[in-house]
Amino acid sequence: MRALRYRPDPFTLALLATVVLATLLPPRGAVATGFDRATDAAIALLFFLHGARLARAAIVAGIMHWRLHLAILASTFLLFPLLGLALRPLAGALLTPELYAGVLFLCALPSTVQSSIAFTSLAGGNVPAAVCAASASNLLGILLTPLLTGALLAARGGPAAPLTAVRDIVLLLLVPFAAGHLLRPWLGGWAERHRRLLRYTDQGTVLLVVYSAFGAAVAGGLWRDTPPRALAGTLAIAALLLAAALGLTAFAGRRLGFDRADRITLLFCGSKKSLASGVPMAKLLFAGQAAGLGAIVLPVMVFHQLQLMVCAAIAQRYAAQARRAPTPAETEEAADLAD
Repeated sequence: MRALRYRPDPFTLALLATVVLATLLPPRGAVATGFDRATDAAIALLFFLHGARLARAAIVAGIMHWRLHLAILASTFLLFPLLGLALRPLAGALLTPELYAGVLFLCALPSTVQSSIAFTSLAGGNVPAAVCAASASNLLGILLTPLLTGALLAARGGPAAPLTAVRDIVLLLLVPFAAGHLLRPWLGGWAERHRRLLRYTDQGTVLLVVYSAFGAAVAGGLWRDTPPRALAGTLAIAALLLAAALGLTAFAGRRLGFDRADRITLLFCGSKKSLASGVPMAKLLFAGQAAGLGAIVLPVMVFHQLQLMVCAAIAQRYAAQARRAPTPAETEEAADLAD
């Protein structure tokens, strides 16, 4: 009975199936362009619906929750770089120098936006705070990631951050969110009556991101150009990073006295790294190193897929416990889930 209790849920199985599909049938050419546009549309719709659902008081509370935001930013831009440096001896035995440079670059990246918020929503976390924290992480990452990457690699920082990254964040996330919130007097009641629609939008967005991102990596020769031993080492290092981040953010959430919703937000926003921001930044920061660019980006891609799989299972577990109206003992167990 206990084994059945922990079997993969349909969403986790859908994620696995999406990775297999992206490996066998990666999108190419016009099809890849179409999926990129569909992903952007799904992200915009997701934030529009969140804006329509969230009350003004909840948004203000999310913005003002400075202790939670500080904890998330510390995890993203302080904890991860320290973990990357701590793994140097093990990485030296498992990875090539280029792959370890990719691990350090991974540790300097900002948090994801859409998947952090989607998983926070699925798990019943503090969505307004997640929107603010994830957006702030990406905006700050435009400046902090080049500086941290240069420091971690003992090299000079990369070129100036592209203004297109700021534009994309504003257009894809903040504008739809603000539009949905402005229309809340007319759409708020409908959104509350159709909460399941938002759940499917969350899940569908994550699946689209996985297929588009992983398929692009496969089409670019991911499996052809990576030796199995190096891939296994990259997977092991990524798994250690993720396990440490999840465990430490869960521990910090309890030690800082956050409630259940805030602990969930810290867990999902503080343990993620952005593939969408990572690939464009890598092309800028490592310009002129085309031969090693694939190896530098590979840890980001592996970590991205791993974090989606693991966090999907954790989010579904939190959601299942909430639907069962847990007892106090079960609530405490949920807080310890990621340990």
